[in-house]
Amino acid sequence: MLNSDQLHKLGISADWVDGLNKTFERFHIDTPKKQAMFLGQCGHECKNFTALEEDLHYKAPTLMRSWPKRFPTMEIANQYSMNPKKIANMVYASRMGNRDEASGDGYRFRGRGCVQLTGHDGYYHAGQALGVDFVMNPELVSTPEYAALTAGWFWDTHKLNAPAEAWDFIKCTKIINGGTIGLEERRKHAEHALSVLA
Repeated sequence: MLNSDQLHKLGISADWVDGLNKTFERFHIDTPKKQAMFLGQCGHECKNFTALEEDLHYKAPTLMRSWPKRFPTMEIANQYSMNPKKIANMVYASRMGNRDEASGDGYRFRGRGCVQLTGHDGYYHAGQALGVDFVMNPELVSTPEYAALTAGWFWDTHKLNAPAEAWDFIKCTKIINGGTIGLEERRKHAEHALSVLA
C-alpha cells in the first residue's frame, strides 16, 4: 500500500493516496515495478498529478500545426484561437462517439484524468467498467479518485502490467502516448518512484 510519506517524497499530494491504492488493487498493479511505471507514466501525462484537464488554450499557429485539416488557414484558426470550448467542440466533433460541433460533446468529453480520457465513448466505457456514470458526470474524471481509476482502466484494457514489470519504457510509452514523447522524463519519474517504493 502506498502511503502519504512516499507520495510526499515524489512531490505528489496526499489527496492521491486512496485513489492510487484503489487503482493498484483493482487492476493488479501490485509490484514496485508496475506501480513505479504507472506513477512515472501518469506523472508525465498529468504534470506529476496536478493537471487533470486537457489544456486547450491554443493560439492560431498551434491549431494549424496540430490539426492542419481542421484549421487549414489562419483566417479559420483565428476564429478559434484561445477559446478552449470552441476548439474542443470543433476538433472532437463527430468522432469518438461525440455528436456534431453544435452538441457541445467535444468540450463536455474533453481530455480529463491522469491518462486523458477523451470522447463520449471513452467516458461511457470507463464508466461501465467502474460502475460510475461519467457520461452524465464527466467532471468526476478530474478528481484524484476517478483520475487514477480511469487511468487504471486504460492500463488494464491496454495490458500494460506485463511491459511495466519488464521495465519496457518504450512499449509502455508507445501504448500510452502513441509515440515516445517525453520518454526520458517518464523514465526519470519511474526510476525515482521505484527508489521510493522498493
